[in-house]
Order: sequence, then C-alpha cells, then structure tokens
Amino acid sequence: MILPQEAQGAAQEDDSFFMGSIWVEEKDWEVLNERYDLAVGRVREIAQEPEVPACFVSYVRRTAEFLLLMDNIKTKLENGHFEQHPGELADCNRKMYEDILPERYAESYANPAYAVQQLGETFGRLLCFLYAQERGLIAYVFEGKAEELTAHVELFVQICGILRQEDGEAAAQSVREALYWFESDYADVILTNRIREQIDPDCDFAADIVMNSDLTDLNYLYRYGEYITDSEIITARYLNSLPQEEINRMADTWSEGYRMGFVYGRKPLEKKRTVNLHYHVGFERVVRRAIENFKAMNLRPTIYRYGVSALTIRGASRSGLTGAVPNPQYDYDHREDAALMMDAKFAERRIEVAQSAYESMKELAAAHGGPAVMETFGEDPFEPVSRKEAWTCDEKQQKIQVKMRMKLSQITNEYIIGSERSFTIIAFPLPDIAAEGTGEERKIDTDRYQKIFHEIIKVNTLDVQKYSKIQERIIDALNRGRQAHIVGAGQNRTDLTVQLHPLNDPEKETIFENCGADVNIPLGEVFTSPVLKGTNGILHVSQVYLNGLNFRDLELHFRDGMIESASCSNFEKKEDNDSYIRDNILFHHDTLPMGEFAIGTNTTAYAAARKYGIASRLPILIAEKTGPHFAVGDTCYSWEEDTTICNPDGKEIVAKDNEISILRKEDPSKAYFQCHTDITIPYEELGLIEAIGEDGYRAELIRDGRFILPGTEELNEALDSMH
Repeated sequence: MILPQEAQGAAQEDDSFFMGSIWVEEKDWEVLNERYDLAVGRVREIAQEPEVPACFVSYVRRTAEFLLLMDNIKTKLENGHFEQHPGELADCNRKMYEDILPERYAESYANPAYAVQQLGETFGRLLCFLYAQERGLIAYVFEGKAEELTAHVELFVQICGILRQEDGEAAAQSVREALYWFESDYADVILTNRIREQIDPDCDFAADIVMNSDLTDLNYLYRYGEYITDSEIITARYLNSLPQEEINRMADTWSEGYRMGFVYGRKPLEKKRTVNLHYHVGFERVVRRAIENFKAMNLRPTIYRYGVSALTIRGASRSGLTGAVPNPQYDYDHREDAALMMDAKFAERRIEVAQSAYESMKELAAAHGGPAVMETFGEDPFEPVSRKEAWTCDEKQQKIQVKMRMKLSQITNEYIIGSERSFTIIAFPLPDIAAEGTGEERKIDTDRYQKIFHEIIKVNTLDVQKYSKIQERIIDALNRGRQAHIVGAGQNRTDLTVQLHPLNDPEKETIFENCGADVNIPLGEVFTSPVLKGTNGILHVSQVYLNGLNFRDLELHFRDGMIESASCSNFEKKEDNDSYIRDNILFHHDTLPMGEFAIGTNTTAYAAARKYGIASRLPILIAEKTGPHFAVGDTCYSWEEDTTICNPDGKEIVAKDNEISILRKEDPSKAYFQCHTDITIPYEELGLIEAIGEDGYRAELIRDGRFILPGTEELNEALDSMH
C-alpha cells in the first residue's frame, strides 16, 4: 500500500486584497511595489555594468537576464498582453526553462559541476544555490506572490553588492551568511504560505485555471508557468476528444475512492471542508469533473505547486501541481540545497514557523480532509549522476534534519488530525510512455498512447466485489499462519520469513487488510504490518523504480525486521551506491523497519505492463499490485493506529502496530520515520509464497509466479492471456 508524501476563507476588509497566497494590506502592497521597482531597476544596471570581479561577470549577467525576463513576463501578465497575443506564451515558456534543459545544462550555472568549474568550489556552490533559488521567480510571478518575488530580486542585488565590495574569503563568508539569513528570515513567509496553500481554498490560483479556462484553447496550459512539452499538449488534446462519460468514469473513480477512504476508515467526512488535489498539467478536464464531485461532498479544493524553494523541496521527486520536468538531473542536483543552512538553530526556526502558522489557521487545518493525488507515469527512465559539487547534508545535518521532520510531522498531525483525515491516489500515463526514437527524431505514437491509456482505465476500474472475495480467500489462509515465507525464482535471491501478528479472536479479527479501490487505486492487494522480531532474510529485486529513481540489483538484508545492510549496483563505486541508498531509501536514517508486507493480486495490470512493454515505467502505485511487496519505513497506519478499521467482511484489522510504532505511546519521536517505500518482486521473479502456522499448517499461495490457493485461480486468467 503506497502512502502519499503528505500525511497532510473569510471576507476581508476593504483596505486589503488577495495577492498570490497571502492577504496583503494596500499600504504594504504599495511598499512592496516600490521595493520591487527599485530592485528591478538596480538589476537592469547590473545587467549592463556588473561591476564585479571578472570571474563573476558571466554569472551575474546571466542571472540578471533571467530576472529581467521574468519581470517582462510579469508586466505582460498584469497588463493583459498575453490575452491579446496568446501565441507568445509558448515562446516565453521555452525561454524560462531553456537554461536547465539537458542540451544546455552542461554550461548552466544551475549545474553545480559547471558553477564550481567556472567560479571555484566555494563561490560555485554558493552561487549555484542562489541561481536555483532565483528560478523560483517563475512560480512567484505567475501566482502573483509579491513578497517572495520582491525578496528574491533584492537578494540577488545584495549578493552582487557583496561581490563588488569584498574580496576572497571575506566575500565568500558574507555571501554564505546572506543566503543563510535570507532563508531563515523569510521562512515565516515561504513556509506559512506553503501551509496556507494546503488548507485554505481561497488560495485558488490553480483552481481558477481549472474551472474557468476554455479547455479547448490549449493556451491555458501556459497559465501555470509550468514547463509545457508535447506531452502536456497531447494529453490535453486527447482528453478533450473523449466523451464526457469516459471523463466522468476517470474522475468519479478518483473522487469516490477518496470518499470511501473515510467510510472504510470510519472517519468524519462531514467535518471536512477541503481536499488537497495533486495533478499533472494537461489533466484539467478530469480535475474539473472531480472538483464538481468534491463540491457535492461539501469539499472545496486546495492546490499547491511542488516546492521551488530550498525551504519546501524534499528530495528529487515532486509533490503537488506539476508540469513537465525540464531536467530530472537538475531536480536531483538541488534535492538537498537545504544543507547550506541546516543547523540546529535553523531547524528550530522551521519548527517555530510551522507551529505558529498552524496555530493561526487551526480552524482551516481541522477542516482539511487530506490529499487526493493523481500521479502520472511514463517518462523516460532516469538514472542520476552523483555530483560531488552538489549540496548534501553531512551526518550531523542528517540527524538534525531527521529530528526536525519528526517534529514537523507531529505538529501537522496535531492540527490536521491523523485519525480524522484520509487520502486517495490514482495514476494515469503520459504520452511519453509511447515515445519512439531520441533527440530530434523522438516522436510519440499517439495511437499506442491511447491504447495504453484505455488499458490503464480498465486497470483502475476493475470489479471491486470480485477481487474482494478472492482476496478474502488469501487473507483466510494467511490468518491461520504465524509466518509467511517468500522465495525468489531464477536469479532472484529473495529468501524472507515474515513474522505475522497473532490473532486472539479469528472470528472477529484479521491480520491483513483487504484493499479495494478506495485510498489506493487500482485495487488488488492484501497487506499487513509485520511483527519485527522473527522477520529475517534477504529481499532482492533485479530492477525497481522508487520515487522515479532506478535501482539495479537492489538487495536488503533484514534481522528482526530491521535493515541490517543494503546494496545496489547503480554506480561503480560502493560508496556512491551506499550514498544513493542512504539518500533515497533510508532517507538519512541508520536503518528502517519493514513497515508492510503485502501480496499484490492485480494480474490484469501485470499482463498489460508486459503486453505493452511498460513494466519499468509503472509507478509504484500500480507496480505494487503486481506481486508481493515490502515497504521499509512507517507502517500503513502511521498516526492512526488507534482508529478502528474493518474489512468488508466485518473483521477488525488488528495488525496495525509493530515494535517501533507502538513507542508512540511513550515518545512519538521514536515511533515514526516519515517515509514509506514499497519494493515489489514481480511475478516472474517469484518462486514461492506460503503461510506457515502451528501444528504443521502450511498453505501455498503462489508457486512459480502463479496463484495456486483454491479460490484464487481466476487471477491466473490474465497471466494466461500473455501467452
């Protein structure tokens, strides 16, 4: 079972109005305007006469040119120029992102390796950080975030002043201090706005585009400021060609899954007033229908863009509203830019801001229902280059960061109460999944894309009742066991024994949850929180994509449910592989528990993936349903272990805690890890899954990649169709 990355207006007076995501007093807006005009005027002067040492001239001019480009776009947005000349939007979109596109990234100051090469190690890393932060102007301009916009332009002017007036180490120290204090001082603006965007429906920048645009005029795609490619255009055009009934089918499955999450979890949907939508640009027709569905549930949408500030970025993956990713290597290079300022004082500052922000918006937070996520997949597989010049947290900073995230998670759950919120996730393919060729020869086979899309709609809308009954057979067999034994086939080296939770009353209790199409769409798995003591062995997969990153020959060794060692073969050097795992699976923890053991039953998804050769492109949301999978990190029930949850047969799920999560009753900081990563063994790499109980009880569920438990044979029909 996959978990979302988040666990997570009144009328105004006449002398204020809404700008971006904050209410701005008129007098403050005038001051911001004056500050902005002064700063931009200074940037124009700097662009013409940088007046900095020669080694910085190229950097300063390029950055200034980007800021002036954004100022020009800002003016045209405000005076309605693009409404009269919509064709210019595509050209502006390309100009905003061209510096970080793969074909130009080798000589971009956003590339830490190039920045260090041109500016030296100290200044290169600092000014690369600044360059990435200034790229946030794209979001600030399009969303009208006056304070963030003004502050970032002023920051550039301030840094140029330091480079002009100071030399050597003194200048480097001054630049570092300026960047540190800027991020600290503006945390209350950037982080407070981020929280507000999650829970306040009056932050309606994206919702306005979805609900009020003419979706047949594809120029609306550029109104977000997100990078737009042929993929987004083809997606929107294709969805426009579908009958309304098909759009309804997609949107209704998504919104109904959200509603049923509250029903099955016995949570109070009637107390909620907002739902946080995540989606990819191009899917607005589906999102519009979903918003109408949520309105019928008395829910208004909140939509925020993925993080563009070092304060809001977490890792290389994106969460929220997003367009095309211009260059995944850029995102990867800047995934830990917060390392520049990560110390105990800064961590405490972030915690104080979050506490204050939630307290000031506690009624909005209490009425927030949680996220409804529409994932997309199909992009070209990405294997990152590990750059030593990029910012990364050292061991001390990692420990600070882990503690900070734990505290932030506790604060979120205090105000957006974990036991009262829910979520849902669904996924659809992008046209990239049907791309052929490379470079200028690369083309998208639209006919193939449409066939894959329809196949995924089928996968997402399978018969819940049919699967529920089959999965009940699997659960009945597992409930009689004390252990599950999983063995790989062929080159797969998996040999795991998973300890299962004991049952006190088998007539009323169950170990495994019967997963239908509610919080996790598509349907097709049974899952549990394993007992850690006695869970031992090796988990191995030849290749798996986790959060958009490829892992080759991934192997985890468990002792009493905890990761004892881990390895992969992505890089030549062992230390690079170790770092890759620590950053993207362990998330800077020394070890993690096995938080979930599950058996995926969606053989229809598995067969579709093999039919079209897209298994490596599937998101974990679908991939986890195509074989047994094991999550490392928190359990599926984190922060809601005490909520009563029952299967469709009425049996209460009792295996929600493990030896780590139960520590929440003493000290929540010891109970949670703020991560949950599913690792799936595909059927073709699976030799055996069996339940082992007392008095010689053994029940084989799967052998050699096929379901053999009586009552589950129907699942093999999709597998047979592959031959």
